[in-house]
This record gives sequence, structure tokens and C-alpha cells, in this order.
Amino acid sequence: MESNDAWVIIPAYNEENTIASVIEKTSGFCRNIAVVDDGSSDNTAGEAKKAIVLRHIVNLGKGAALKTGVEYAIKKGAKRIIALDADGQHDPAMIPEFLKALEGCDIVFGYRKLSGSMPIVMRYGNWFINMMTEILFRIRIKDTQSGYRAFSADAYKKIRWEATDYFVETEMIANAGKQKLKYKEIPIATIYADKYKGTTVIDGIKIVLNMIWWRIAK
Repeated sequence: MESNDAWVIIPAYNEENTIASVIEKTSGFCRNIAVVDDGSSDNTAGEAKKAIVLRHIVNLGKGAALKTGVEYAIKKGAKRIIALDADGQHDPAMIPEFLKALEGCDIVFGYRKLSGSMPIVMRYGNWFINMMTEILFRIRIKDTQSGYRAFSADAYKKIRWEATDYFVETEMIANAGKQKLKYKEIPIATIYADKYKGTTVIDGIKIVLNMIWWRIAK
């Protein structure tokens, strides 16, 4: 069990079928777990009762939910933050690896190992976004869209994002590059139980357009 200054933040929207299992598995590696129920219309909050539950009355988006959770944790004394998806795609057993990798750097990015189970659209969409990230922000990340990552509370002050949606992952990287933060990458296994989960083609197009706008505006 990790020390009291590490917190796992789980943004969740209509994840009543998976959230209890995710919390149960996570509790074996971190005692502080905050689930942000982002305006769910199902029983996500009820199924998450073994964790601290923060609720948005309406759905605001993943970026907004993650920010709510991180800022709550920091107010409670968190020094290290792990962001984890609620749909069961991430293995909580990797949490100790993230925290170990965080020693000596500001942020740790998990990257999904290519496998036949990764939907083809996601595989090539992620490749394109990764390429655009390197071109626009001069930071090379193997998997810019993986939501499994860890960062220090001090680093959060420098990467604090404005995005409310799936652009949060990319904006976090852009801010890390701009602030010249030290980062590491570690491989993670991902289970694609639902091919319709995560970013869609439309989300991907929006992310790229937001990247270009962010680069121009910043």
C-alpha cells in the first residue's frame, strides 16, 4: 500500500458496470481514490461508494472531471496524482510502476503497446495525433491519447489545463513541453472491452484542430 500523499483520480461518466471493479482493484495499490461522477444518468455514483465520490450535476467532459478530482486531492494534501480511466481498460496493478517512475521527474505517461485488439481506427488516429504533437509542440510521446498517467502536485501547477473534453491529454503534454518538464514513459497493457469507448474519429479531428489553435494562441 502506498503512502498517504498519493491519490488516484478516476473521471467517470455512465460507468456503473465497471467502476466498482476498478475501485476494488485500485484499492490494493492506493488508499486514496476519488471518483468524479461527471453528470452520469446511471448509478455510477452508487457503484462508486467505496471511494470518495465527487459529482458534477451535468456532464462537463473528461478534462473538467479530471481537474475537479485533482484539485480536490491537492487540497487534501496529495503530492502525487495518478489519472486512471473508469471503464476497466487500465490495469491498477501498474500504479506502483507509475509512482516509481515518477521519482526524479515531473510526469509519467503510459503508452499502450500495439496489439491486434486495438481498433484500427484508433491505431492510425493515435499515430496521426502523435505525429502532430511532435511537429507542433516539439515533444515526442509514444501515445498522446493514453489517459493513464501520473504527475506531481508541483507539476500540476504548470500543466493545469483549460480543456473540458478529451483534449485534456494533449493539452497536458503541450503544457509539459512548454514548461520543459522532465517526463518518462512506461508501457501499459490495455483491454479493449468496448470498441466504442474513448475518442471517436470526430473527437480526433477536434483534438487536431484544437492543437493547431493552441499552438497559435499560446
